[in-house]
Amino acid sequence: MSDSVDAVVIGAGVVGLAVGRALAMKGMEIIVLERHRLPGQETSSRNSGVIHSGIYYPQHSLKALLCVRGRELLYPYCESRELAYRRCGKLIVAQEAQIEALHGLNGKAKANGVNDLEWLSAAEVRELEPAVRCAAGLLSPSTGIIDVHELMTAFEADIEANGGSAVFDSELLEAKAVSGGFELRVLSGGDESVLMCRRLINSAGLAAIDLLKRIGGYPAERLRPAYFAKGNYFVCQGVKPFGRLVYPMPNEAGLGVHATLDLDGTTRFGPDVEWVDVPEYSVNPARGNSFYAAIREYWPGLPDGSLQPGYSGIRPKLVGADDKAADFLIEGPEEHGVPGLVNLLGMESPGLTSSMAVGEHVCRKLFAT
Repeated sequence: MSDSVDAVVIGAGVVGLAVGRALAMKGMEIIVLERHRLPGQETSSRNSGVIHSGIYYPQHSLKALLCVRGRELLYPYCESRELAYRRCGKLIVAQEAQIEALHGLNGKAKANGVNDLEWLSAAEVRELEPAVRCAAGLLSPSTGIIDVHELMTAFEADIEANGGSAVFDSELLEAKAVSGGFELRVLSGGDESVLMCRRLINSAGLAAIDLLKRIGGYPAERLRPAYFAKGNYFVCQGVKPFGRLVYPMPNEAGLGVHATLDLDGTTRFGPDVEWVDVPEYSVNPARGNSFYAAIREYWPGLPDGSLQPGYSGIRPKLVGADDKAADFLIEGPEEHGVPGLVNLLGMESPGLTSSMAVGEHVCRKLFAT
């Protein structure tokens, strides 16, 4: 590991690697530091693997802007790198009492620049997905699924091809703002070392807020609590009922218990929302009991006993259970006053879809200072 580089990115999840790639392709010498032994071992490897179209987010929010732009970048990138993905499409389904809200969602999508949604009657939904029952639906043809691990591997390869590197089993202990950049204390393979960089990007995911306390010079008044929303997934054994993703109407806690697909067609349902104080990934089988009623609102044919525990993921949240959902927070020197520092906070869904656009956004923040 070089002892002085242009930029260091903390965190080798899909967003951190996308940021590292964007910086490396700008000609910067960069290192991505990751405390785990492999990329994406926390949030990135435990999500739905969905390429979102940008429907749900408030107009002009970072989530809306970066999701739409990220999708525009991601599909051509997958094609150029021959990565495994499928533009399978998504149905958002509404029951009778939710039709007005579905119209509102359609309007929100158009305001965000998502102009390819198709309004479907109940009969038209059944033609596409015979197992689904609803009063109306929206078809999003630009929604897809992707092999997240292949994507992260491709981002890492691009970093290396442009002179950068990802260094694993390496944890940032402390960062101190000094003249011309930052002095980092890094624990790598059991040994402590010092690394200098001109720019520092905090993309530590679940640990990003805690990491702020270890960045000397970061304003104490900007410190904040971290919140963790655990999402449990259950796999449907023995049947493959849908050819597309199927989502109920969203609620305040998230996008509801929806049906997503693996690239092999296996159906899984989730996530639910379980607020936890400390990230941990066990799945309580009993939580699946509540899934049946939620799923049967749109798939009444769900067989008894067909749901088995799959996996769980943790979403890094900026607000707690009783607060309105927050936007991404991407703060640079103009917000916190520390030259060369960019913090990526609350990078939950649609972080995967937005990842390449986040890379562009971070470059703009850094090169504007």
